[in-house]
Amino acid sequence: MSVLDDGYRTFRRDLHRHPEPAWCEFYTTAQIVAALRERDLTDLHVGPDALATEDRLNVPDDETLAEWEQRARDAGADPDVVDALSGGFTGCVAVAERGPGPVIGLRVDIDALPVTESDADDHAPAADGFRSERDGYMHACGHDAHATMGLGALDAVLASDFSGTLKVFFQPGEEQVAGGKPMAESGHLDDVDYLYAVHVGLDHPSGEVVCGVDGFLAVRHFLAEFTGAPAHAGARPEDGRNAVQAMAAAVQNLYAIPRHADGPTRVNAGLVGGGTATNVIPEESYIEGELRGATTALADYMSDHADRILESAAAMHDCEVDIATKGEAPSATSDAALAGIVGDVAGGVDGVTEIVDRDDLGGSEDATYLMRSVQRRGGLACYVGVGTDHPGGHHTSTFDVVEPDIAVGIDVLAGAIRRVAETQP
Repeated sequence: MSVLDDGYRTFRRDLHRHPEPAWCEFYTTAQIVAALRERDLTDLHVGPDALATEDRLNVPDDETLAEWEQRARDAGADPDVVDALSGGFTGCVAVAERGPGPVIGLRVDIDALPVTESDADDHAPAADGFRSERDGYMHACGHDAHATMGLGALDAVLASDFSGTLKVFFQPGEEQVAGGKPMAESGHLDDVDYLYAVHVGLDHPSGEVVCGVDGFLAVRHFLAEFTGAPAHAGARPEDGRNAVQAMAAAVQNLYAIPRHADGPTRVNAGLVGGGTATNVIPEESYIEGELRGATTALADYMSDHADRILESAAAMHDCEVDIATKGEAPSATSDAALAGIVGDVAGGVDGVTEIVDRDDLGGSEDATYLMRSVQRRGGLACYVGVGTDHPGGHHTSTFDVVEPDIAVGIDVLAGAIRRVAETQP
């Protein structure tokens, strides 16, 4: 069985204790930067230097950013690094040039979720003293493990006879599908020949490695805000323009978008609301929802229909609607050549008991922006799954990662990166 080095365990548990949501990863980024500055790197791009800042989506308001910034400072994050990230410009890119050879990228995500972590005695983070200290937030999807894998793989590659350039992308904002595009468009991927991305778990048990994950649904998150006019619901209902009626009509018809012959599609009105009192015609309402498709074209099909429905529902009830995209990501496919290398390497990694060639994610991931950016320029990209016996499902209060599986991920990723540099498929 693989053993996780104590230094990586401490690093992972520190991140786990300080979870932060999209664009608020001030402490997380600062701790990653502190660790990277101890390594022999060629370049380290931090915050705004790591992103195409104009492409950020769903950035929190200034008050929320300031609150998380202060939390990071109070927790002991380097104030100079936090200053550099101010305004929600989180994340970083580490670059290590080691002689002639290909440019290989590794993408790991770093943000957390608005989930309250379990305090049960049988929940390892609670039992072992590294449960989330941020009320209402936790690493419920393993991004603390991903960041640790990124750091560990970098160390393992640098300690080898690797020849080439390695770039590790510590990406913010994945859970909001908001950080992939600004990192993909940052310019740091322009010379990347090969790219790996990784996720722990995905309902695969400890010991299992998925060489190439596919089935990424293209996705768009939207916010539709309806505006009407208030009136007394008993005395003057005809004077009102009911925004909740418009919202309700939109919800009903969003679910009536026709399915498509080219593949699966999805729609969900996840959050809805509006109104102020039972005797007031509602002036405002909203829908926060998402649209998905098996391909980017299918997601665009869903989006086009959804926008038309939202606008028509507003017009039907003499209201206005403002529609904003809060997050999005395309579909992508893992290249067989890189997935094959993962399989070859994983067979020799301690702790790997089963190798799965391909599997479908069945959800969405904005690593696809980075993958497609590399593939569009003629390079290859692959998304790797590292199994772990997580006691609760992803995005639940009892999710956790078996820590030795992080070591498996480090060894598989580092081995695949070294093998790519040697063979250049």
